[in-house]
Amino acid sequence: MELNSIKPADGAKHYKRRVGRGIGSGIGKTAGRGHKGQKSRAGGYHKVGFEGGQMPMHRRLPKRGFKSHLLQFNAEITLTTLEVLGLPEVDLLTLKQEKLVGQMAKVVKVINTGALTKSVKLNGIGATAGAKAAIEAAGGSVA
Repeated sequence: MELNSIKPADGAKHYKRRVGRGIGSGIGKTAGRGHKGQKSRAGGYHKVGFEGGQMPMHRRLPKRGFKSHLLQFNAEITLTTLEVLGLPEVDLLTLKQEKLVGQMAKVVKVINTGALTKSVKLNGIGATAGAKAAIEAAGGSVA
């Protein structure tokens, strides 16, 4: 190995593109910016969503809907889930430990989907009218 034969590893050094340095470079004259127009000029650009002065799409369309930030604290479970769980007493802590509701849930409600044959006592959990009737018909209670 001689000093004049060593060179850096492949990929260690890369060619820095110097635009606008003459016709021989291949990227001279307009320097890859095309001809005329706002994007060809120094300092000339526009904000995201700008449509040349025309009313932008996000302002042309009507505002619609609402998403409550409190929904993250609400959860629901079905009668089928209670059937599979098979516990005689169910409360919020139990549901969180079984990972049937999220850890942030504060209000849980049982909805009338599926069927329930086992007796279940609910503590601190709400139920819809249909779900309450099904729970009581199976010998359970909603407290």
